[in-house]
Amino acid sequence: MTPRLLPQTSIRNFIPIIVLAFSNFFQADAQTDSLIMDNGHVIIGEIKSMTRGVIQVETDYSDSDFKIEWNQVSQMFSDQFYLITLSNGARINGSINTDSGNIESVLLNTDSGPIKTTIDEIVYVKPLEGDFISRMSASVSVGYNLTKSNNLHQFSSRVNLGYLANVWSLKLSYDAVRSSQDDVPDVKRTNAYAQYNYFLKNDWYLLFNQEFLQNDEQLLALRSTSRAGLGKYIIHTNSSTLGMSAGANWNNERFTDETPNRNSAEAFIGAQLDIFDAGDLSLLTSATAYPSLTESGRFRADFKIDLKYDLPYDFFISLGFTNNYDNRPIEGASENDYVFQTSFGWEL
Repeated sequence: MTPRLLPQTSIRNFIPIIVLAFSNFFQADAQTDSLIMDNGHVIIGEIKSMTRGVIQVETDYSDSDFKIEWNQVSQMFSDQFYLITLSNGARINGSINTDSGNIESVLLNTDSGPIKTTIDEIVYVKPLEGDFISRMSASVSVGYNLTKSNNLHQFSSRVNLGYLANVWSLKLSYDAVRSSQDDVPDVKRTNAYAQYNYFLKNDWYLLFNQEFLQNDEQLLALRSTSRAGLGKYIIHTNSSTLGMSAGANWNNERFTDETPNRNSAEAFIGAQLDIFDAGDLSLLTSATAYPSLTESGRFRADFKIDLKYDLPYDFFISLGFTNNYDNRPIEGASENDYVFQTSFGWEL
């Protein structure tokens, strides 16, 4: 009698059971999360995070964590408790396990009951017991340009810090450019900001931003702006995000000449696009417009674009462009100030 073969779909349904049985048998005392890839490969270890379309897994048999594209994962099994964000903006606390009755679905097991979704709908995963460092992000980069003909030296530096909690995030940034050349006064440009976001339902969020700009081209000894507003992610996937925001801004300016200080109230509307599923390339661009509420006819705008290419061991090279526009600068100052930066850096 010829033996009857199980259909391929039935065999696929048995794979998770076999994987979990063996992982529990050999590592009963260890944290064992299981990932099954599209090609059938199995990875057993501890999931550290999933963000920007990349999942990071620590294993006993590797000297460094695995980083895997999330869209290559077909099934996942874990009893860890996670902070999970879905593409619709929902933020959930629970474990993640592929549905045994339908491997195209995953179950998020929460205190209030299971929630059924798909792998593609999950855009962020972080163990809730993660320590302070595991919730941080950081990068530092430096650049240097030299032109022999006029003895031009330009040095740039960037530092970025971030922290993501269950319902809020904090970002800090410092960006400085120093230029010097023969027979021309030195040029300095410094930009620093802190932004706090509080996440609401359905991908809405409150934002609070404090920014400082020192800019020789526009004769700014210091521009201090304080923003508060409401934002929403229009696109929130494992390959890109697009956020829109609007609100009010208070602008305080001090100048390098004898011009009196200038204060003004402004509205603002902004957009930020982040594309991070393009191989080793990522693109971040933002634009913000500031129509004045107290100075008739005045309009300011900030634009920024950064292109980053990832290198091994968390190093990267980047190319950036920043532009600040003011249609009514003080006398002797430029309407536009822009800077190109190339830099080499490292990120956490």
